[in-house]
Amino acid sequence: MATHKGSTGSVKVAASGGTEAVVGEVRSYSIDETADTIEDTVMGDSVKSYLASLKDATLTIDALWDDADAQHLVLDSGAAIDWEIHPTGTGTGEKYYAGAGIVTAKTISASYDGLVEASFSVQVSGAVTEASN
Repeated sequence: MATHKGSTGSVKVAASGGTEAVVGEVRSYSIDETADTIEDTVMGDSVKSYLASLKDATLTIDALWDDADAQHLVLDSGAAIDWEIHPTGTGTGEKYYAGAGIVTAKTISASYDGLVEASFSVQVSGAVTEASN
């Protein structure tokens, strides 16, 4: 099984319908996918049983804040965006994940002895797709 360094990845975003470009200064990201379940247990069953239902996903991007980075400015609360996560880089044959979503939160924070940081939360709308470069 192959392992990969997180430092080789990249995150791309664009205003909905635009062309994705790399978000600068990214320190970490996560894609969280979940699936609802529906209980279908009936009388006479001795254990509960479930069926898979609707899927959902959220995306979080953490970066050092760069107000000169156009992609940071795209990630404004309420914005509809398209996104791509490239865990191992953008080389030929590299796997990536893509989707659309709505920015639900933007947090800019700093401490007196640190750098200005940004955190962006995205509610994915529709499916998370998997493809290769």
